[in-house]
Amino acid sequence: MTQTPVRTHEDPATHVEAAPSVLTTQQIAEALPGALRKLDPRTLVATPVMLVVEIGAAATTVMSVLDPSVMGWLVSVWLWLTVVFGALAESVAEGRGKAQAASLRALQTETTARRLRAGAGGTEELVASTDLRAGDVVVVEAGGRIPGDGDVIEGVASVDESAVTGESAPVIRESGGDRSAVTGGTLVLSDRIVVRITSDPGHSFVDRMISLVEGSQRQRTPNEIALNVLLTSLTVIFVVVCGSLYYLADYSGAHQSWLVLTALLVCLIPTTIGALLSAIGIAGMDRLVRRNVLAMSGRAVEAAGDVDVLLLDKTGTITYGNRQAYEIVPVTGVTLTGAENAAVLASLSDQTPEGRSILTLVGRSMGGPADATMVEFSAMTRMSGLDSPGLSVRKGAASAVTAWVEEHGGQVPPETAEIVDEIARGGGTPLVVAEHRDSDRARVLGVVHLKDVVKDGIRERFDELRAMGIKTVMITGDNAATAAAIAQEAGVDDVLAEATPEDKLALIRREQRGGRMVAMCGDGTNDAPALAQADVGVAMNTGTPAAKEAGNMVDLDSDPTKLIDVVEIGKQLLITRGALTTFSVANDVAKYFAILPAMFVGVFPALGVLNIMRLSSPESAIVSAVVFNALIIIALIPLSLRGVRYRPSSASALLRRNLLLYGVGGLIVPFVGIKLLDLVVSLIPGL
Repeated sequence: MTQTPVRTHEDPATHVEAAPSVLTTQQIAEALPGALRKLDPRTLVATPVMLVVEIGAAATTVMSVLDPSVMGWLVSVWLWLTVVFGALAESVAEGRGKAQAASLRALQTETTARRLRAGAGGTEELVASTDLRAGDVVVVEAGGRIPGDGDVIEGVASVDESAVTGESAPVIRESGGDRSAVTGGTLVLSDRIVVRITSDPGHSFVDRMISLVEGSQRQRTPNEIALNVLLTSLTVIFVVVCGSLYYLADYSGAHQSWLVLTALLVCLIPTTIGALLSAIGIAGMDRLVRRNVLAMSGRAVEAAGDVDVLLLDKTGTITYGNRQAYEIVPVTGVTLTGAENAAVLASLSDQTPEGRSILTLVGRSMGGPADATMVEFSAMTRMSGLDSPGLSVRKGAASAVTAWVEEHGGQVPPETAEIVDEIARGGGTPLVVAEHRDSDRARVLGVVHLKDVVKDGIRERFDELRAMGIKTVMITGDNAATAAAIAQEAGVDDVLAEATPEDKLALIRREQRGGRMVAMCGDGTNDAPALAQADVGVAMNTGTPAAKEAGNMVDLDSDPTKLIDVVEIGKQLLITRGALTTFSVANDVAKYFAILPAMFVGVFPALGVLNIMRLSSPESAIVSAVVFNALIIIALIPLSLRGVRYRPSSASALLRRNLLLYGVGGLIVPFVGIKLLDLVVSLIPGL
């Protein structure tokens, strides 16, 4: 009989969480003060494109004061709105992290800590948490808050970390191993622990989280810097062109005012992507925060989008981590019910996940004899079971149970070894079940097949990664045969079996020498070298301080599967930036057809053929183009925050899709938008 084990874990096949698709009035109201503060030229220096727009807005305002006109004031107002909308995009993106930052600040309320005096025989003194320094040792008992980041050096306790991770389930923290790290501000629910503080005030993990979610430490990524340089270069070119155009137009007899040339300049430079570039980067990090992943830099998010190789631990990432009973195979002459009943009796005292999974598999509870003595599982005996008058049952490793059967006068049938070998070859773990009755010799009843269960949906996720051109490598300490069986079932591309920390590091370096970008996750001190070497290293929040310092991302949920989502978010960031850049450049084409004919048609009537939108007048054409240039920024803010929808496919397919959607769309939308605005603007008296 084959039954599917009960699975209580969540399906890892989740996708990138989308931000709201509409910019609400509340969002605008909350972000507007910050946007107005960003109009300071000293702030706009970081965005040269928008600085030029602001200078242009100031210049046209002065011109309108000196020589008032309806067109002048309309152009001035909408140029100022263009600058405000650009600042608003960044302000809205930054504002989305304020709520989470506020909840994190609640963790930083000053508490009283019980600090152990050095060399004073373990006596305690009460101090403010803000007075603690790295190296201090404190005692925290049930109901108390951990006063600062640290490592548990004594005891074990249940800790509520929901304020940090968002998960309501408490976690166990204990001295030694990879689960000793604790975060300041979290609540101890039970027992007593002694903690050595590892950070000074103002430098805690929560402080770093607040800085990251608020964007105060965000650094521009290499690609973002390169694109900013390109946009700046284009802006300089158009400044020179428009400045030269003044004298060219004057020479040809089609004299143009500096007001018109300023409007032309703002419409030709890449204001759309210039205004949204910073917001796209901030929103990419914010999407990670919403998935409970903190990126230490924008560079890490960007690198995630370029990942070629993904290293994943088998246990807890590809599989559920606990081997579960998959089936019970009776030997010849024994009924399935008889083998199941013996397996249940032998598992009553087995509190391991494997033992409990046998009860779940059989699906019925049985009570042992009232006078039975339970034999708990131990690493020494490698068996569990029970002894009662007239009956003893055992379940455990094949060699241990074989020795027990032979000790009680029985013989193990040859088919037992065949069943055990078949299960082992398939990557499973065999547990032999036997019984001994006083009236007979001990005998084997069957074999329990324990299987390291592959997570639901994980194969489909790997298929998606393969479609992206990403190679997946499973890392495990299992032997080659077991690793190969799990790898085949999960659908990974390659496997590294019997892996040591040195093996992981060597594999990463080998892939990087081949020009590949590598991502991996880890939680232990022994993972730190590989996390530091990887281009994207995701450390688990439950991991050691060494692991969290080595990685460039921290997963607050400590879910290794999240690495797949990190890659998707990184790719979405790159695609969004590329798509909006394409749209912005394509937009300019329509503006050429709107403004250039309007400027010269009076002197060169033949240019009227370029007025394909049939705009009402030169003045209406210029104002409509300026208004559209501003409105398209506000219209694209939700898309820059949400990100362009990412579908796993090849790079060529993604490029083709973006060119068709955002390239062609960027050509068509302005023609329609400017024409509709012209119909409205032309109705304004005095224009």
